[in-house]
Amino acid sequence: MSSSDSSPSAGPESCGLEIFWDERLTSYDFGPGHPMNPVRVELTMALARGLGVLDRPNVRVSEFEAADDKLLRLVHEESYIAAVKHSGATGLPELGHGLGTPDNPVFLGMHEASALVTGASVAAAEAVWTGRAEHAANISGGLHHALSDAASGFCVYNDPAVAIAWLLENGAERVAYVDIDVHHGDGVQAAFYDDPRVLTISLHETPRTLFPGTGFPDETGADGTSVNVSLPPGTGDRPWLRAFEAIVPPLLRRFRPDVLVTQQGADGHALDPLAHLILSVDGQRTAYSMLHRLAHETAGGRWVLTGGGGYELVQVVPRAWTHLLAEASGAPVPPGAATPDDWREFVRRRTEEIAPRRMTDGTETVEISRWGDGYDPGSPVDQAVLATRRAVFPEHGLDPMTDE
Repeated sequence: MSSSDSSPSAGPESCGLEIFWDERLTSYDFGPGHPMNPVRVELTMALARGLGVLDRPNVRVSEFEAADDKLLRLVHEESYIAAVKHSGATGLPELGHGLGTPDNPVFLGMHEASALVTGASVAAAEAVWTGRAEHAANISGGLHHALSDAASGFCVYNDPAVAIAWLLENGAERVAYVDIDVHHGDGVQAAFYDDPRVLTISLHETPRTLFPGTGFPDETGADGTSVNVSLPPGTGDRPWLRAFEAIVPPLLRRFRPDVLVTQQGADGHALDPLAHLILSVDGQRTAYSMLHRLAHETAGGRWVLTGGGGYELVQVVPRAWTHLLAEASGAPVPPGAATPDDWREFVRRRTEEIAPRRMTDGTETVEISRWGDGYDPGSPVDQAVLATRRAVFPEHGLDPMTDE
């Protein structure tokens, strides 16, 4: 199978979704007080279930196997896998491999929990590539900072990179990866930086103000296939979506991937405690819709989607990722829908916090100011977008100003 023989699928309104989920995924847990609290995925699945998303006739929740060492070695060094196993079995740090740091503290069973997350993303890639599912999701995945020989940024194994490598091993000729986490997708970029078969696009807060300190526009990789949009702190829905619209659609249309893999970190939200963008759940929901349509338009509908960052555990992540799963099923949850009473009670008992009452932050429709409407030289966001377009668009035969 290749893009040359793929035809567009029916469209976002008529598609099936396979979700890979197991309660054991919550064992990926760095301990009390760590921002990466697995309650966020627990609450997401509970909300999606409460709103009926998981019970739709075209949605299937499936089991999967943990990634074995052969799969992990597609991206990670054998010595690193051994270090993860050793730390996870003994509780001892392996600081040379980034294990035992404040960001990545050691926890017992770390290898097994991390391999399980990776297995879910590979299972999603396999489901889409074999045609068993049009779209497939692992919301516990998206651990995009892990490097070939080191843990980084709350990430032990890089599940999206392993899933992409699996696709390439099994016949995919071109894979596109779009990362909308507030942090640069550095580990995935590093894994494929010199591989023109993989287009990586990351929209993130500027590395001048946020971890991991990479993701500048001049990091362009092989043939311009590493694309970075470095956005200023304080970027909200409308300028963020303008940047997305100016970069992602023209590049995906030109690249024509066999499969679209996406990472939907929810930490660009205004309430997230670790970053400085000011998106709303409504802006995030709009981005999911755009990605969904692009999967159908450019990749024959083959879409593998993962979660990612997101550290406002109650107000943001469950609603954002429930919107993501609903969008991928072809029937978005209305933004004004109420959250179920029993879910809010579950949140209260589980976290002692008050859950949001509606699926919106108050803006049901977010307007997009399109790049084609004109460039504003006084806008820091437009300056960031133009820097990216100038860096990579000519490599793809596109004009930085007009897309032509």
